[in-house]
Amino acid sequence: MPKTIVGVIFGGRSVEHEVSIVTAQQIMENIDKAKYEVLPIYISKSGEWYTGVALLDVQEYKDIAGLLAKSDKVFLQPDAKGNQLTYTSQRKGLFSRPRHQKIDVIFPAMHGTYGEDGCLQGLLEMLGLPYVVAAVLGSAVGMDKIMMKAILKDGGLPIVNYIGLNQHEWEDNHQLVIERIEKNLAYPLIIKPANLGSSIGISHAKDQDGLKFAIDVAGHYDRRIIVEQGLTDFMEINCSVMGNQADLQASLCEQPLSWQEFLSYEEKYLSKWSKQGMAGSSRKLPAPISDELTTQIQELAKTTFSLLDCQGIARIDFLLDKGKTPYIN
Repeated sequence: MPKTIVGVIFGGRSVEHEVSIVTAQQIMENIDKAKYEVLPIYISKSGEWYTGVALLDVQEYKDIAGLLAKSDKVFLQPDAKGNQLTYTSQRKGLFSRPRHQKIDVIFPAMHGTYGEDGCLQGLLEMLGLPYVVAAVLGSAVGMDKIMMKAILKDGGLPIVNYIGLNQHEWEDNHQLVIERIEKNLAYPLIIKPANLGSSIGISHAKDQDGLKFAIDVAGHYDRRIIVEQGLTDFMEINCSVMGNQADLQASLCEQPLSWQEFLSYEEKYLSKWSKQGMAGSSRKLPAPISDELTTQIQELAKTTFSLLDCQGIARIDFLLDKGKTPYIN
């Protein structure tokens, strides 16, 4: 019986490029080789697409130029006989013939802009390629924190108070933006780029000077910025949900452990630069919370998953204020 060919797409033009490599390595190493044939598809920081067996080895990424020299440049295209990956070997010279590889399904392992935000999903929809994550809408609203929180708030779900702003507002009148924030929120504050993850560009502000600096940092990564009410006595809780709107299943709740006030990019990924990624981070599983809170968080996670039109699998992060009040983060 022929194996299903799974194209794992990763890398990309996002600042979360390295995180995506770690995620892809986890997927490609752990996928059931008896059922699936893995086809790595790496997108460079300049936006070029490659495939090749060298992409399966995480150690090769220490020398990107050398890695790409061993790999073949590829193009996705629809085909009358099925979805195809077209590629020409970069090692065979100018006159090598294009080769084709059928793909049954795409497993995006992208993080951040151009991959996790609906852009890649839209391309795959146009090509008619099946894929395993949320579709265009769910990906887009799940990526943009301002839009996501507006939807969750409208749905009556618990979120911390927040202010959304655009970079041009900040550039036009710093003082007006600060007055609006301080009128509606109290220090400490958490400031984030609206369209990134992995803790990149996130700052903790305890006063106005810290707020100004944090907005400048977030604005470096995204034109949309979110300022959230910070909590001083809280626990982080994660809960994953799997399904396609029907028969949703929630995971056990876990508590990620951090020596900082929030889990940093370095803690999540760089200190574990290997195939482990976040699997190498410290955590308590199940989380040290009551059965009642566990059930409440699991139900909130499933409602969030459904409301944001997610599919496949997603992790929903929570803040547990004073050990008893959950907020969707």
